[in-house]
Amino acid sequence: MPSSSASGVSGGIFDLEALTAQLAEADEEAQDPEIWADQNRARTVMRRRAELQQKMATAEALSEASDELEILAEMARDGDQGVDAELKTALNRLIPELNRIELTAKMTGEHDTANSFVEIHPGAGGTESADWAQMLLRLYLRWCERRGFDVEIIDEQPAEEAGIKNATLLVKGAYAYGNLKSENGVHRLVRISPFDQQSRRHTSFASVHVYPEIDDEIEFEIPEKDIRIDRYCSSGPGGQGVNTTYSAVRLVHEPTGVIVTCQNERSQIKNLASAMKVLKARLFELEIQKREEKLDKLKGPKKDNSWGSQIRSYVLQPYRMVKDLRTGHEVGDTDRVLDGDIDGFIESFLHWSALQAHKK
Repeated sequence: MPSSSASGVSGGIFDLEALTAQLAEADEEAQDPEIWADQNRARTVMRRRAELQQKMATAEALSEASDELEILAEMARDGDQGVDAELKTALNRLIPELNRIELTAKMTGEHDTANSFVEIHPGAGGTESADWAQMLLRLYLRWCERRGFDVEIIDEQPAEEAGIKNATLLVKGAYAYGNLKSENGVHRLVRISPFDQQSRRHTSFASVHVYPEIDDEIEFEIPEKDIRIDRYCSSGPGGQGVNTTYSAVRLVHEPTGVIVTCQNERSQIKNLASAMKVLKARLFELEIQKREEKLDKLKGPKKDNSWGSQIRSYVLQPYRMVKDLRTGHEVGDTDRVLDGDIDGFIESFLHWSALQAHKK
């Protein structure tokens, strides 16, 4: 049972008593042997159980912090010497946790808790842009490592000289999409080109497309007649063949022109299954966008940062600065950002998004 002081931080989504009861129900349902006969039901229950466990951990951490602060505050009121330093230390430890909880509370979108696909494509510019796309790929892989997200590389195609032609990642973990949706758009890099013998400054672009993984229980059928399946040999840097079997798969959705490729597995069956999962998520997202566009027309014109717009600039020359053009958030330590420290940009985007939603 929660302590009496826990009631100060309970209630709402972090009501310890209510969460304990809900988790007990989920545990009981998960232990039902018949649950595995229905895979959709099993996935729903296990996902719900994982979400409750995460909320429980947060609620317990808040309860412990509340108890500690209450004791320290009481000691301070009693004139205990030296307690001020302890109280300051406790507050410094608690504030980041409260900020994280506040941000999570802002992730109220329908798919914010879902896993996330991340696609990276270089813009025009040949080797420069291909190299920039690979730098972004590394950035997101390092961010996932920092945050404890699991990553599956669905597809990665190397470019001829350096960098990548494209890459598709599946980031797995609670609120993966809620965090990464901030990265959706065009990223601009300004630097002295390592590929220019005259060491001139170049501007490169790469697009990042982020969309949620769609649960299997969501009914979204794609007619077979609408899909063209191309099979080919996987290729490595410089067009070299990775293997001699036709294991790589390219899916083309004829009505929309959406193309998905997958060549990372040696098995054609596995590549086809992964590509179909990505295609389903892409088409589902397109359907959601169509619905939102219809609503926007009814609401009237408004300024929007949509897919294809430049969202962030990474300047390495003549000065060093990374700036988000939507929120105004900027960081001077470009190396840290390129090494995956983008939490500040994600947080500022979530705050900005909440403010934009409030203005509608």
